[in-house]
Amino acid sequence: MALHTFLNTLVIWANSPGGQRFGRLLEPSRCPTCTPCCSLLLLVTEKPKVVKPSGESADGPESKKAKVDPTETTMVKKVASFCSLKQALELDWTSDKAKAALKKTPADYFLLQVLLKFRTDRGRDPDPRSFDEDSQALRQIRDDVMERLSVSPSLLNDLFSSFCFSELSPVCAVVGGVLGQEVVKALYQRDAPHRNFFFFDARKGNGVVDYFGPN
Repeated sequence: MALHTFLNTLVIWANSPGGQRFGRLLEPSRCPTCTPCCSLLLLVTEKPKVVKPSGESADGPESKKAKVDPTETTMVKKVASFCSLKQALELDWTSDKAKAALKKTPADYFLLQVLLKFRTDRGRDPDPRSFDEDSQALRQIRDDVMERLSVSPSLLNDLFSSFCFSELSPVCAVVGGVLGQEVVKALYQRDAPHRNFFFFDARKGNGVVDYFGPN
C-alpha cells in the first residue's frame, strides 16, 4: 500500500490483497523561482518563545543572553518543497547510487507503477471476473515497466498479480487513517507531511515512509 503526498496529489493503493484508489487534495502553490513541477506547502510549527532582556535593572545589569521560557511557544511559518508525482515515478535506476538504493527499495513502489499502467491502458482496475486475463496482462505490464526502468522483473515475482483483485477492510482502515492525517496536515498547515511515499505491507503488518525523487 502506498500513500504519496505532493500537496496537490494523494495516491493510495492497497497490497496483499490489493486494490487502488486515487484522489485529488489541493492544487499546488507554485514557486516563481522553481521548475513548474515543484510544489510548495506552507507549514506552521511551534518553538519556545524567546524573551529578550529588558536592559539594566536596579540591582545591576541583566544577562545579555536572551531568556527562553519553556512554557511559552510562538508560531513559525516554514515552506516545504515537493517534487511532482511524475518525477518520483521516472527515476533513473542505472546510476551506481540508485543501484545501491535498489536493495532497500520496497517492491510496492514498482507494483504501484504496474497498477497505474494497467489503469491507463484498460481504464479500470483488475477485475476478479476476468482473473486469468487480467493476471496475464499484469505480468506483461510488469515486464514492460521493469524494462523501461532498467530493473530486473524478479523484483516482482509472478504471485504479485494475485494481490491486485480485492480490498481488505482492515487495510483500507489503515490507509484511510494515514490519508486523513495527511489531509489535516495540509488543511491546517501544521506539521510536515510524509515525504513522499507511505508503503504498508498487510502481510507483515508494518508501514514505512520512503522518499523517491530528485536529491
